Amino acid sequence: QVKLVESGGGLVQAGGSLRLSCAYSGNILSIASLGWFRQAPGKQRELVAHIHNDGSRTYADSVKGRFIISRDNTKKTMSLQMNSLKPEDTAVYFCHALRTSGLRSWGQGTQVTVSS
Repeated sequence: QVKLVESGGGLVQAGGSLRLSCAYSGNILSIASLGWFRQAPGKQRELVAHIHNDGSRTYADSVKGRFIISRDNTKKTMSLQMNSLKPEDTAVYFCHALRTSGLRSWGQGTQVTVSS
């Protein structure tokens, strides 16, 4: 089992920055990749960014050039630096772990609100 705990959400004005963090614990060796999804009201949950065990990164087109995902295996944390935030980035952001078994683990979510 993998446990994920997010922190760092909040309210920010458009153009501002926020940094989300995710602390992971449990069966870490079973993790194939870590990342972030988000879900806005009335919309489906969508991929924001993912970082794989080989260090490669995947970003949604909507956040490329603005968001940066990173991972510190020593501290067992993953971060998402969000710059040039837009009102359409407003959502609940979820930390996500894809396991080598194909199973998924989720954090409880953290709210990010960007005001115009």
